[in-house]
Amino acid sequence: MLSITDISVRIAGRLLIDDSTVQIVPGARVGFVGRNGVGKSTLFHAIRGDLPVESGSITLPPRWRIGSLAQEAPDGPESLINVVLKADLERDALLREAETAADPHRIAEIQTRLVDIDAHSAPARAAAILSGLGFSTADQARPCSEFSGGWRMRVALAATLFAAPDLLLLDEPTNYLDLEGTLWLEDHLASYPRTVIVISHDRDLLDTSVDQILHLDRGKLTLYKGTYSSFEEQRATREMLDAKHAKRQADERKRLQAFVDRFKAKASKARQAQSRVKMLERMKPVTALVTQDVREITFPTPEKMLSPPIIAVDDVSVGYDPKKPVLNRVTLRIDTDDRIALLGSNGNGKSTLVKLLANKLAPFSGRITRAEKLSVGYFAQHQVDELNLDASPYDHIRKLMPDAPETKVRGRTGAIGFSGKAGDTLVKSLSGGEKARLLLGLATFFGPNMIILDEPTNHLDIDSRAALAEAINDFPGAVIMVSHDRYLIESCADQLWVVANQTVTSYDGDLDDYRRMVLSIGDTRNPSRERPKGTARPERGKSERRTPLRQRIADAEAEIERINGIIAKIDTALALPDLFTRDPKQAAQLSKARAGAESALRRAEEVWLEASSQYDEAAG
Repeated sequence: MLSITDISVRIAGRLLIDDSTVQIVPGARVGFVGRNGVGKSTLFHAIRGDLPVESGSITLPPRWRIGSLAQEAPDGPESLINVVLKADLERDALLREAETAADPHRIAEIQTRLVDIDAHSAPARAAAILSGLGFSTADQARPCSEFSGGWRMRVALAATLFAAPDLLLLDEPTNYLDLEGTLWLEDHLASYPRTVIVISHDRDLLDTSVDQILHLDRGKLTLYKGTYSSFEEQRATREMLDAKHAKRQADERKRLQAFVDRFKAKASKARQAQSRVKMLERMKPVTALVTQDVREITFPTPEKMLSPPIIAVDDVSVGYDPKKPVLNRVTLRIDTDDRIALLGSNGNGKSTLVKLLANKLAPFSGRITRAEKLSVGYFAQHQVDELNLDASPYDHIRKLMPDAPETKVRGRTGAIGFSGKAGDTLVKSLSGGEKARLLLGLATFFGPNMIILDEPTNHLDIDSRAALAEAINDFPGAVIMVSHDRYLIESCADQLWVVANQTVTSYDGDLDDYRRMVLSIGDTRNPSRERPKGTARPERGKSERRTPLRQRIADAEAEIERINGIIAKIDTALALPDLFTRDPKQAAQLSKARAGAESALRRAEEVWLEASSQYDEAAG
């Protein structure tokens, strides 16, 4: 059990957690929620022992392993599959020792333990996790250094999940995932066999994958049974009861104080008055929960509504290399008030499509027709890098309104969520959510006819995501969105388009249908997708496609050789005279270990055969 008892945690003089207690039982799946900046990540640091608590204690069972997502993405020449496999430290250590062990008794112990932890099936389990997070079989054999930072963070997540710690701590794990990866992660966490605590602002993950909600609010930790939807209902009821209790107490305090004020000077009533004073002193104040209203998000209304269609795309090919288009023969139409969500794995062309629609990328062929005076607002998370870190939100707005009076500039700065002193805070001091709000305000500043939102919910808390959904629904123009947040898509989109296999198609089902499809087939991604650093996604030639297959074949051959060596050592031990009569327990362990090694050998041979077949096909 994870026991958090009367802890207080302070950072830079600010009390984030104040005398809080909570008990989390083994096997619980807990969603950890609260506004940005209240101290959720800080509590994770304290649980891991990276941060001392001011008072109180945090205790764990002595043999529990804690796992959390690495702060830095893995890098280097090792293949993705090997990076993930090495996350199981015990398995890695046992395998290395098995290569040099000579004592029959120790060989038996090692091999028995490898069987007990199902070590020989580890490559298949690691491959399944990597596949779920968006990596093809070919990707898994490629060096980690070939991938961009975002994709390497997925590898870090895969390694953490593969290690299967007794206490799994995940802090916003969906930030680097597409919708397909998020759906897989929801399903994986829902069946996680040990204890998990996940910080997330994704409502669907919190409704699908957890059975308890830990809420941090104004320094206090409160554990609720059930999903996030259940938590919202319970919290609303609790707030109502607390408000009623606070009102009753305030009325009682007022009555007692009136008695004291009236009779404290009368000798005949002095004893009663003094008694009321003591009652007032003993009465512990109850504070009604005050809802911390989230700042709303608004998009300016377009000056003029355009006649449909505002964009018509006819037989268009587009990409970064005319010889290798990312999207081919695309035909589509966008009308004035469309709400369209783009589905499909990262790397299949969603960003390429939105750049085409935003007029940031010209087509190689075909025709694209735009309504006259069409204005497009384009938001993407990478635009954070384009903000001036040493300027304030006011400075960014002033740049867009160079001749406007001070009051109007201040008014517009406040309208996007930075009123008063907040408008003068330097961008480098803003939180991730505040930067996202600023970017949204700048992208839509001039009242566009169409807004394109590429992963707008990263760094927004749950309430801010709800505010964004309201803003989208209130906006009269067209909206195109790319998001891994299922709640946002279900709240706002009335059309789903799938970007895959170099084209764009309308999806007739809903997100429940899409989720079932993703989980049933395991991978709806383009099998030839690439994850190199940079923006271009060129198609590989035959020679390049064979390179990861060669590596996979070599890895399989090395695994076959390693397992054969283990079997030879076990056979040597089993051949010792009188083993079965002298030490039947050790003989049984060795026999069990040999059976496990033979099973692993068959799997390695199957991998070798599959990779060899794929290599021959690529060569042909």
